[in-house]
Amino acid sequence: MSPHTIFEYAPIGAIVAWSDGSSRPPQRHRRKLGAWKNSNSQGRLIRKQGALGTGVVDPHASFTLHEADYGAGGVIAIRVHRTFSLNSGLRFTIIEPPSVGSVRVFDRPGDDSELVHLAPHRAAAEQWLSEHGYPNAVIEGVTAGEAAADAVEGRAAG
Repeated sequence: MSPHTIFEYAPIGAIVAWSDGSSRPPQRHRRKLGAWKNSNSQGRLIRKQGALGTGVVDPHASFTLHEADYGAGGVIAIRVHRTFSLNSGLRFTIIEPPSVGSVRVFDRPGDDSELVHLAPHRAAAEQWLSEHGYPNAVIEGVTAGEAAADAVEGRAAG
């Protein structure tokens, strides 16, 4: 899928993979493998910035994926986010949409909000929120309509 398709149709919370189309180098070629992993990985869609209108594309529109967390002892020291512009030459695939009935926790209301947690149900989201303290958080359920839109677009279509 193109970056435009991900921006328009992928629901926040979906697992999205990206690829440059090259084949994976052998494990023994560490530098080549590291470079390949930079252009071929996956993450959870946590934010969309900018807007798409009928025939109009914000030149600064982009989306952000949460790729990984690094830390120890339950403490996250580094959080890796990757932001892609709609001009990206990479190909994207929706690996897994958020399940219907799951609940998203956003850090704040509005267009600049970012997904900070995806819970299996509302009680789990409220429990997580009470432990992590986002004072302006917004809780939003994943609807069947989002899953249906994802199915119409063809999740793994290239």
